[in-house]
Parts: sequence; C-alpha cells; structure tokens
Amino acid sequence: MFFNRMKHRNVKKEYDQRLLELINNLKEEWDHTAQTQEAVADSDMEMEQETALARRKYFFIYKEARIRKIKNDQIQPSVISYDHDEFE
Repeated sequence: MFFNRMKHRNVKKEYDQRLLELINNLKEEWDHTAQTQEAVADSDMEMEQETALARRKYFFIYKEARIRKIKNDQIQPSVISYDHDEFE
C-alpha cells in the first residue's frame, strides 16, 4: 500500500511538472503572437484570431493548474496582467 501511494505521488508530481512546462510554453507562444501582431503594420483577422487562440489556450491550462493547486516558482505573479475573468 505504501508503494502505491509513493507511485501515485510521483506520477502526480511528474504530470504537474509537465503542466507547468506547458503553461510556460503557452505563455511564450501567446507573447510571441501578440508581439507579431503589434509589429505587423496591417495585421489581418487571422493574426488577431491566432493571438486570441493563444490567449485562450494559456488561460485554459492556467485554470487547470489553479484547480489542481499547483505552485510554480518559475511563473511570476506579474505574468497575469490581463483581465481573465471571462475564462473563469
């Protein structure tokens, strides 16, 4: 029984770490698409949709991490500077 609990904790820790890595990757993707949209003089609807999709992906996974009560030392509190109430 003890080994099952240890295995469960290790699996949870591994998937929590993967989730944190995904959050960081999605934040970078969102930042990149937003910067690209700002840099292009005549951004079209497709660029706006890509930025909106990247934002939604990020907040979807971020919300999952909050539900699972995952703590991360890598993400600073200032990362969430946008109004994300619509995703909760």
